[in-house]
Order: sequence, then C-alpha cells, then structure tokens
Amino acid sequence: MTTVPGNPSMAQRIARVLPTLTRSHRQMADYVLAHPLQAATMPIDELAATLGVSVATANRFARALEFDGYQQFRAALVLGFETTLAPVEKLRSTLEHPTTVADVFASALAENQRNIDLTRQSLDAHSCEQAVGAILNAKRIYIMGFGASSWLGGLLQRSLDPYCDNVQLLANIESSSHAARVLTRLQPTDLLIAIAYPRYFADTVLLTRRAREAGVPVLALTDRVTSPLAPLATVALYAHTDSQYFANSEASALALIEALSSAVAHSAKGSLKAATQLAESVLPWLHGSHSGRLRAVAEAAAPAPRKANAKSKSSKAPK
Repeated sequence: MTTVPGNPSMAQRIARVLPTLTRSHRQMADYVLAHPLQAATMPIDELAATLGVSVATANRFARALEFDGYQQFRAALVLGFETTLAPVEKLRSTLEHPTTVADVFASALAENQRNIDLTRQSLDAHSCEQAVGAILNAKRIYIMGFGASSWLGGLLQRSLDPYCDNVQLLANIESSSHAARVLTRLQPTDLLIAIAYPRYFADTVLLTRRAREAGVPVLALTDRVTSPLAPLATVALYAHTDSQYFANSEASALALIEALSSAVAHSAKGSLKAATQLAESVLPWLHGSHSGRLRAVAEAAAPAPRKANAKSKSSKAPK
C-alpha cells in the first residue's frame, strides 16, 4: 500500500479499517492514497463530486477513519503539506471574494511594496557588511538556486560579474546534478550563495549542507530564520515574500538582490573603472547613440581639411 508522503498516520488509519470499508469508501481510500495532495485541497463537495459519491458518503468515510467529521479528516491530511499547500489555500481564499482586475493589480503592487518595506526594516547592518565582505573576499563565487530561484540567481550573477573576477551560476539544463559535481571542487576560499524561498527545493538544502560540511562559506538568500537554509549559512539575508497568488513574491527577493549588488558595487575597488568598461563594451549593441553613430556624427562635424599645400603648389611658376 502507498504511504501518504509526510503523513504516514493517514495510511495507517486506512490500512487498519480497509477490510471493513464499503465499496464507495474503499474508492475514496484509494483516491486519498494515490492523490493525497489533491484530496487535502478539496472541500467535501468537490471530493464527493470527483469520485461520484454523495457528501454524506464522504462524511461517513471520515468517521470510518475515526475522525469526528470531514473537516478533521482534511486537517489531518494537510499535515506535512503546509508549505506546499499554503499558496493554494491563499488563492482559494482570495477567489472567494469578488474583485476587479484593476483591484488585483493595485493589491499585488501594494503587497510587493509592503514586502519590500518589511525587508528593509528587518535588515541587519552587521549581516549586510558580512555579506558584502564575503563576496569581495572570495576567490570564486558560485550561485545556486533551482526553480524560480535560478532566475534570481542569474540576475545576481549578472550584477556581480563586473565587480568580481569569477562568478558562476550553478543552474543549467542539468540542474542539481551539475551543481553537485561543481561543488566538490569548492574550497574554503570560495563562496557559495544559496537562494531558496518557499517552497524550498530539497536539492538546494542538501547541496548547501554538503558545501558547509566541506568548510565552504555560505551566503543564504532566503525568507526567514526558520528557513532550512538559515542554520547552514555563514551569513543570511532575509526577504519578506508573502503573496496572495503565488508561493512567494519574487519582487522583494529581487529587490534584496539589487540592494546587495549595489552595496558590492559601492564597496568594490575599481568599481568606477569597471562600470565605465562595461558601458563601453555594450555601447555598440545599444539602440540610439551607439559608437558607430557617434563616430559618424563626429566625422561629419569635423572641419574640412585645409588645402594650403595644394594652393601653394599651384601658384608656383613652372620652371
């Protein structure tokens, strides 16, 4: 029999009463064991409709498992899935209240602003100094994040690259297997920047733990002190990422990354020279006044060459 991930007691309950269940109840038990996450998100009428049984049958099934009713059964099923189900439940609650598209825009923007304000207010000055120092003192920097965090990692890599000699992103088409191979080469003089927000990827936590055990310093970018990355980090920076519609707000996480990158640019030696070189290197690809047009304008504006020599030669009498 399949064990319900994160909640073996439910599987044990079903196994204990399985011989006494009716055909309809056995059908419900099979569905719960095969699709625990879906069952945990369904109100009683939705589960009953999905399986073609009555609401009363669904209630009797819950009582057959020795729960007082369906609500207690569903609450027990949710245990272990809280982080995974949080955005689903928030979205369900939000959709129960009629609203306009414009109101959703305004609400989402206000929520992002609130997250950024809370992130700014909770910044620890010492941790900020430590994070910047770790980046600037590292021989090599490896950035690791999977899922949505891989996109955040790419933006961080892009921002740090002008000011750090060796910044590498460990997210590619091979995903965690590539990161696992590369991390075996890290030294205590290197730095791993691990990025994870709810819902946390297990691979990020596992590989961060391995790097830490190997003596590699870890800068964690995550959401709170209860994050699984927090106890593994040498230094951690936290972003508030609450969202009504998604697992997290990427806006505040990105704002924290931009703040970190700005502090690195401010503190790095030769940052002005690096910024100037970067501007010059991208100029030919920019729309508008790029280097080719500037050269053409400069040449057109230059005064015509003087013809004094030609005039003096023509004025001389032939011998």
